[in-house]
Amino acid sequence: MIAFLTDPVLRAPFWGCIFMCIASSLIGVCLFLRKRSLLSESMSHATYPGATLGVALFALVFPNSEEWALVAILGGAFISSLLGLRWIDWLEQKGKVRADAALCFVLAVFFGAGLTIASAIQTKWPVWHKQVQMLLFGQAATMTDIHIWIYGSLAVVVASFFILAFRPLHSFLFDRHFALSIGVPVHLLERILFWLLALSLIVGIRSVGVVLMSGMVIAPAVAARQYSNRLHTIFGLAALFGALSAGVGNYLSMSVNLPTGPAIVLVGTTFAFLSLLFAPKKGIVFRWMRILAFRLKTVEENVLKGIWRHGALCDASSLTLKLALWRLQRAGWLDAHLRLTLDGSAKAATIVRLHRLWELYLTERLGYKAEQVHQTAEEMEHILTPEMEQRLTQMLKDPKQDPHQQPIPEKK
Repeated sequence: MIAFLTDPVLRAPFWGCIFMCIASSLIGVCLFLRKRSLLSESMSHATYPGATLGVALFALVFPNSEEWALVAILGGAFISSLLGLRWIDWLEQKGKVRADAALCFVLAVFFGAGLTIASAIQTKWPVWHKQVQMLLFGQAATMTDIHIWIYGSLAVVVASFFILAFRPLHSFLFDRHFALSIGVPVHLLERILFWLLALSLIVGIRSVGVVLMSGMVIAPAVAARQYSNRLHTIFGLAALFGALSAGVGNYLSMSVNLPTGPAIVLVGTTFAFLSLLFAPKKGIVFRWMRILAFRLKTVEENVLKGIWRHGALCDASSLTLKLALWRLQRAGWLDAHLRLTLDGSAKAATIVRLHRLWELYLTERLGYKAEQVHQTAEEMEHILTPEMEQRLTQMLKDPKQDPHQQPIPEKK
């Protein structure tokens, strides 16, 4: 790792990619929250025809100055991406085309045009074709120290914009119409964001490439969103995930001999995938665990309620029921003979009380018939909190019977 910080060959790709990923990740948060993630994909592909045409024109005018071709590439890519953005806006506003259709159309047309120009370059100027191929997947390994300053400046500009305009951005990202109503310069913010996106994509194709750049814009934002609902936290986590993706991707590319750009995007995608699975609040795995825990809790409470009503358990053959009985015994609510303990009896009476209170609430306050409320009460009895029980008791004036004339157990 020391070599990645000091070695003149390794430090430029390492630091350059880190700064590039930080800048693109911050912009990706805005696109992700505005549900315009496909915009980065369309604009990154829209850079390709301009970049290839820039190479072709440069080869025609300056055939012996290959080292300066990057200027023509970036200039052509920038113009091409802005044309793509203008075309998207025209299709959506004037052509009344849906946003997703307009984005996909521009992506396909511009990228197809770029491939056509690249084929012509391969035929006429095969030496220059490697410059075109570099645009597809990037060539981070050949960066120099000047790229550190370029990408560092981009990261500073992007981060400064988000810090200075955080409050207007906050209202704009979550409620555009509200932001307009309170005088936030929404159109100016949109224009600045699009320019920063275009600039990040243009600069980023040198390291990650046209095909993969959109993944680096969106993947850190997807990962960060799983951990927080607060905007400043999402920005910070996205920048962190972007920097880690660049650092780990560079390390893997050098250690395992992988292309740097694809390695960075794969690492970023892995962070996003793992976050979707294992984020504590929103992760799929933890959601499944909470669902299973609630279902098991429902079975346990139904067992207690059934024993309280009937005095015994009829069938205990299923695996879920056996697990529920074991947990109830461990909690001290059932004894070794599957009879209710004092605590278990009090818990069962509470469940029955919540069930019958809710039935009475539905019939007296919402006008349901007595025969219509049982199933709803079967579901609500498991989620009513003590505070809600107290409110129901006060609202119904501490009732003693449910709609079916059955006694409501006293609160214990």
